[in-house]
Amino acid sequence: MQALNLPEYNFKFGLENGKTTIWDTIRKKYIILTPEEWVRQNFVEFLIQQHQFPRSLIQIEKGLRVHKTYKRADVICNNQNGYPVLLVECKAPEVKITQAAFDQVARYNITFKVPYLVVTNGISHYCCKVDLEKKDYTFLEELPSYNSIKA
Repeated sequence: MQALNLPEYNFKFGLENGKTTIWDTIRKKYIILTPEEWVRQNFVEFLIQQHQFPRSLIQIEKGLRVHKTYKRADVICNNQNGYPVLLVECKAPEVKITQAAFDQVARYNITFKVPYLVVTNGISHYCCKVDLEKKDYTFLEELPSYNSIKA
């Protein structure tokens, strides 16, 4: 798979019906390896290994309803009380990060109401802190660690 703008991690790969799979340590099963899944698996490891997010508090493809439509958030990180604190939208590396990606994650946040949003294609990563009361956001230079946002 394509090199990403993230540290390199060791993954377990498999083969299912002629398709390459990757072991998802959160869902505890092999998943078909698509470019978007490659980004998701690498970013989850980045959250765990570089930003100390507990593996047990991460959910992948969490279902939600947006305007009577069923959607799935790529990655949700919860605090120790089970409340979502970070929402990540992953795109394939060849997908340019546009306003549409930010609009998508903002729509998802109507449901989750998290204070931190991330959009990544594995090459470019954007993180913002959301002020839900003021309905405003601020882009951050870097992703916060779990310990700084777990409250």
